[in-house]
Amino acid sequence: MDIKTIKETAKGKMAGKCRVCPICNGKVCAGEVPGMGGAGTGEAFAENVKALARVKLNMRTIHSALEPDTSVKMFNQQFKTPIMGAPITGAVINAGDALNELQMVSAIVEGSNSAGSIGWIGDPANPSLYEDGLESIRLAGQGVAIIKPRLDLKEIKELFKLAENAGAIALGVDLDGAGLITMALKGQPVGPKTKKELTELIQSTKLPFIVKGIMTAEEAIKCVEVGAKAIVVSNHGGRVLDHTPGAADVLPQIAKAVKGKITILADGGVRSGADVLKLLALGADGVLLGRPLIVGAYGGGTEGVKTIIEKYTSELKAAMILTGCKSIKDIGPEVLWHR
Repeated sequence: MDIKTIKETAKGKMAGKCRVCPICNGKVCAGEVPGMGGAGTGEAFAENVKALARVKLNMRTIHSALEPDTSVKMFNQQFKTPIMGAPITGAVINAGDALNELQMVSAIVEGSNSAGSIGWIGDPANPSLYEDGLESIRLAGQGVAIIKPRLDLKEIKELFKLAENAGAIALGVDLDGAGLITMALKGQPVGPKTKKELTELIQSTKLPFIVKGIMTAEEAIKCVEVGAKAIVVSNHGGRVLDHTPGAADVLPQIAKAVKGKITILADGGVRSGADVLKLLALGADGVLLGRPLIVGAYGGGTEGVKTIIEKYTSELKAAMILTGCKSIKDIGPEVLWHR
């Protein structure tokens, strides 16, 4: 399966929801939420892409990094690549009815696992669709579950328990969904969480706990203080708050504050393996893919998702050769060019 075929197929299946643009930068779909766009002017989505584009790499070719190792250890497991499938929900409403929720999320989770990585599931506004995510974890054998920050902590804990029983190897909350009106309209109001509330949630599970939606060093430090095992530097794909900076812009400051104290993951605007290298050099330990894998799922199902992750991993490996990095741990600030 090739990328061109995947994109052409996806474009037909996602008609009216996504144009599958040559460059997925949020310009054409600005404000299309529900849909594939960014909130309001769409600037937060576009800024994720722009922020990565502003990062430049030092080409270094006098070294012995001939066969770079792209493997990483995360959540007590070894993966072939640091590229993972992001928690995505709302197949029909956002991407079109060519796939139902189970088909889309299963393609992402199973495709990620087939590529030697791991897929994450989200927590849809329609509670019945959460079962589709859990089923995808059961089918794949493992996954990561991220729950919306409901006001009712008891409800979050119950959803954690279901994820544990389904085979999740890590779980957490996406605080970047704290203002989602769609959740309130479905009778599940969400909101921000205090350090005390996060501590209570962390203590309710034995699995590694992830806080998704961290965009400042101050809040990253708070996640370390409450005992979280990982954070995701993310503005929710630019879909919740207009005019935020890109994830790549805030990542260095966050890494400076908490690198080595907590696992740092990042998402937003990743469109190639070189983009993955940039986020790793800026301080991330792993990277999540969102929109590209939706296109992969609609364009080729499980195989489409696997193909895209493998393509990005191959591009990452090539970029590592050309920047002198033998392993993921070797990717540091020296890879980045500064004017």
